[in-house]
Amino acid sequence: MSETSPNSAPSAYARSGVDTAAGDLAVELMRSAVSRTHGPEVLGGVGGFAGMFDASALLGYRRPLLASSTDGVGTKVAIAQAIDKHDTIGQDLVAMVVDDIVVVGAKPLFMTDYIACGKVVPERIADIVRGIAEACEATGTALVGGETAEHPGLLGADEYDVAGAATGVVEADRMLQPSLVRDGDVVLAMASSGLHSNGFSLVRHILAERGIGYGDRSAELGATYGEALLTPTALYTAPLLRVLEDPALDGAIHMLSHVTGGGIAANLARVLPRGAWIELDRGAWSPLPVFRHLAELGGHTLESLEGAWNLGVGMFAVVDANRAPQVAAALTAEGLDAWVAGTVSTAERDLAGFEQGAKGVDGGAVRLVGSYAA
Repeated sequence: MSETSPNSAPSAYARSGVDTAAGDLAVELMRSAVSRTHGPEVLGGVGGFAGMFDASALLGYRRPLLASSTDGVGTKVAIAQAIDKHDTIGQDLVAMVVDDIVVVGAKPLFMTDYIACGKVVPERIADIVRGIAEACEATGTALVGGETAEHPGLLGADEYDVAGAATGVVEADRMLQPSLVRDGDVVLAMASSGLHSNGFSLVRHILAERGIGYGDRSAELGATYGEALLTPTALYTAPLLRVLEDPALDGAIHMLSHVTGGGIAANLARVLPRGAWIELDRGAWSPLPVFRHLAELGGHTLESLEGAWNLGVGMFAVVDANRAPQVAAALTAEGLDAWVAGTVSTAERDLAGFEQGAKGVDGGAVRLVGSYAA
């Protein structure tokens, strides 16, 4: 129902700054994109109070374990708002949520999103949700529901924030977990597409200190800063699931790690068992130009930024040493550039200088050694 009618004054709610008619229009603009993520398991379509998902497919599992994750995009949204480009933020959101689920070997089932904004601009909201829906479609995730909330007085008219949550499933005896990691396992790194959705407070601080605007063009990046920084987060879920489900590689991948907040070493350490350690060889890869350029602008070394940015690695796989070449080839064939970055050891040693565990997990230990490739 609209907030106003031709024969009435705006309602008290509309006068307070909340436009439910704009919200309804936003839903109509995004409806087709959302519907494309729905298979026969999704009941009720778009617009219900609750998203419904038929879980009868889980009856085929011997012991289905549900995996869940929730996240946002962080201050990357400030750049989208600054240059009025909103069609990539949705992929960032899906990647941050769903690629956490695949870390345990789980297949995502469904996702919901939440957008809080100062004012509903239907076209802007539709751009965001289309991006979410397209990324959900690419990862095999049903977008079963969402909410757009108008918060006038709390957020500016052009401000918004996004968050999402997803649920997946994995057969209990197929779950990836630290206990599967063995001495001698090989660590494969997978390339990132750029900054992904972490460390943007530092990015924004660096540019602000240098007086650089998001519309300014960077010769080093071949685009405006805003365009380069909005490169969407890579989606790893679908290709990783295909490799995990390849009978020829059954059991070859022991653990995965999604490189997000906390940096390179910390995220890998949290998926290792206690007593295991890894020295990652910086020389195995060359950080992308966006990292080198921002580091130079800020007067930082790349090494000092390893706890803030992914520096070119978006995901790690810890794999059986004997089958590491086959796994690397399979990942590359799926479009994930992969390379050997280290080896797991359980030998006793002094772990001073190693990152040990993270996010409350008492895991293994990781440090980076050497110098980055040119």
